[in-house]
Formats: sequence, structure tokens, C-alpha cells
Amino acid sequence: MDNKSDALLAEAPVLNTGRRALHETARLGLGYALLVLLCLGVSVMAIAMRALLPRALSRRWGRKLAAGSFRGYLRLLELMGACRFDLAALDVLRDGPPLIIAPNHPSLLDAIMILSRLPDATCIMKADIVNSVFFGAGARLVGYIRNMPLRTMVQLSVADLRQGSSLLLFPEGTRTRRFPVGRMQGTTGLISKHAGVPVQAVFIETDSAFLGKGWSLLWTPKMPVTYRVRLGKRFEPAGDTALFTAELERYFEAELQRFQPLPSIAAAPPA
Repeated sequence: MDNKSDALLAEAPVLNTGRRALHETARLGLGYALLVLLCLGVSVMAIAMRALLPRALSRRWGRKLAAGSFRGYLRLLELMGACRFDLAALDVLRDGPPLIIAPNHPSLLDAIMILSRLPDATCIMKADIVNSVFFGAGARLVGYIRNMPLRTMVQLSVADLRQGSSLLLFPEGTRTRRFPVGRMQGTTGLISKHAGVPVQAVFIETDSAFLGKGWSLLWTPKMPVTYRVRLGKRFEPAGDTALFTAELERYFEAELQRFQPLPSIAAAPPA
């Protein structure tokens, strides 16, 4: 009897681990499915709004629609137990002056998190995303800006900032390749210089490499994945673009190395 009890006790952790892995895989699949449905729904509404409403009105309502949809999606991820989000620090930027919002970029969820709290902001996106059938209608409705060609991107970004919108721009240009932060491009300083607007540093911290550079969509992370956003220094409009970029990169490296309240995302493998 004792041997049988010992065997059952030894088997329980294995069963619990397998059950947990199954639940996490199910939550991962449901999270992807919800994102697909969200994008499809926004795309359908975007087509209708562009056809029926004046351009300025459709853009303004479209951005509020996108922000509300992103908030709803993040809330569903929390209710499923897949993620935890602490994004309250962004709320002070909502009704402020036009800024370039410049975060680090550890995950594919970064833009969704920030735009969910800033309904009047625009975003610079990869051209293939803006041009895609799946995301394109919604991105064009809200006036998100293609990242190329460079001259057009800078001109559209400056025009949007001068009209009172804030601009979400990831200075690394892509998700972080090396930690704590990747090499920064000069685009942030260039736009800040021409628009004459400050740059607000934003730090995104997480305890997982989920959806980071090199992460396969088929990998299941340990859940819940935690994200926290905090505000950093607000830089005055750039003068010399190269000097500004170097200063911004040094600042991000120092801050992300100095504050490590969450475990390093580089050391978090899939479950």
C-alpha cells in the first residue's frame, strides 16, 4: 500500500505539469484566434468608415476604435490568465502635448500595449504590414505611417505631430536583437529635429522572451507573461541627430541595466 501511495504521489507533479502545459497551449491558441478575429472585425469596420465618413472624422474615430479594441484584447488575455499588464504609467501622456513616444521593443505586443492607452496617437509601421490585406484597411483608416520611403515617412510624421498627434516610434527600428537594448537608428532624432517636439523615453519590462526576436509562434511561454511600462526622461527636441541618437542609446542601456525588477527576458525559454 505504501509503495502504491508513493507512486501516486510521484505521478501527481507529472500530471499537473502536463495539464498546465496543455492549458497554456490552449490559451496561446485562443489568444492568436482572438487577435485574428479582432483584426478582421476592425478591417471590416474600417472599410465602411472610410467609405461613409469624411477623412478627418474617420481617422479620429478609427483611432479610438483601434485603442478600444486593443484594450479589450489585452483585458481578455488577462482574464484568460495568459498575461498581466501594468500600463497605468502611460495614462499621463493621453491629454498632453504632442510627443514622440520612444520605447524599447522586446515583443510583438508592444505597439498594442501603448496604443491601447493613447487613442490619439499614430504609429510608424513596417510598409508590408500597412500594405497587407489582413492589417492594411485598419492601418490606413487610422493614418498609421509606412516606414519607407524614408523621406515620405519623415514628412508624414512631422505633419501629424504638427496637427497635435503624438507619434509612436521604436528607435531600434525592429524588436530588440541584443539585450538590454539594440542599436538605435537616427529616425527618432531626425523627426524630432524637423517637428520641434520632445522625445519621451518609455521602458517596457517583461519576464519572458515571448514574441521577441527569434521567438517562434509555435512556442508556448510560461504563463502568465508579465509586462510593465514605465516612463523615462523626456528629451528636448533634437539638434544634432547623430549626437541625439548616441545619447538616447546610452540612456536606454543605462536605465534598462540599472532597473531589473523583473527577471531578464533573455533567460526565459519557452515552457
